[in-house]
Formats: sequence, structure tokens, C-alpha cells
Amino acid sequence: MSRSLNKVTLIGNLGADPEVRSTSNGSRVATFSLATSRSWNNPAGDRQEKTEWHRCVVWNTKGSQLADIVEKYVKKGDKIYVEGRIEYRQWTDKDGQTRYSTEINVRELIMLGGGRGGGDSHDSEGSPGMSRSRAPAERAKSAAGAAGDDFEDFPGALNDDDDDLPF
Repeated sequence: MSRSLNKVTLIGNLGADPEVRSTSNGSRVATFSLATSRSWNNPAGDRQEKTEWHRCVVWNTKGSQLADIVEKYVKKGDKIYVEGRIEYRQWTDKDGQTRYSTEINVRELIMLGGGRGGGDSHDSEGSPGMSRSRAPAERAKSAAGAAGDDFEDFPGALNDDDDDLPF
């Protein structure tokens, strides 16, 4: 049997506060738009930038409260990491027109950046993942500036003179 993979990984900023609603069966769902940007220099040397917008959908499931976490902690402008799968939907609107949408069904979300508890990770089971007190970039910056004082995972690692590196 042939295997396949539908996996999307994005890091971007929210364009607006998430919209959270309840379905008729009581499930909660959060939707938000995530902006990813890239920039380059054109042949004339001028700086160019392009922003792509991604519609993200986060569901509460049996063991997951991820939509509730999004509602409580994620706000417009926040930088987040999302991981999930891409889904294409088609439907007919009230005027009889065929409509299409592309969505990212989010299974994991990591809030990047400081502020309101940024840097926490949650997976589709709603359980905290790689919980951090600060965002990775901020933590790396402070670790470099403090000569290892903030190296929380391995406090003695920077003091070890006997390493087995071949260079």
C-alpha cells in the first residue's frame, strides 16, 4: 500500500482575534487567519514582500480543549506556530454558486513571543507540550548574554571542561 502525508507547518501572525463558536452538537471551534510573509530583492535591487493568508480551524475534541486555549490566549498580532493538515472544501451558497475554501486543520499550536504566556505548546490532546517560560529567541539571547546563567535544561553543561568533541 502506498503511503501519503498531508502535513502543514506555518509560523505567522494573526490578522484578527480568533472567532470561537459552538456547533449544534456542542463542539467548540476556533477560526483565525494567519499571515505568513516572505521578502526578496527583485533584479533591480528593490525590496519586495508578499504576504499569504491562511484560514486556520481549531476544534475541541474528546481529549482536546485546543479551541478554548486559542480563545483564551491567542490575540490579533500574536506570532504562533501551527501544525496540521490542509483541507479543501466545496459547497453551494444560498444563491446557487459553488464556493471553495482551503483550510488548515490545526492539531498543534505553539504561542511564540513573550507577553500573555507566549511560548507554551499545546497539542491536539490539549496537553501542554514543550512548556517554556520565555520564547526560544528571547531565551537564546539571554543565555548568550548571561554566559549560561539561563541554561535551564542543563545547568552545568557550560561549566564542563571535559567534552568529547573532536575539534
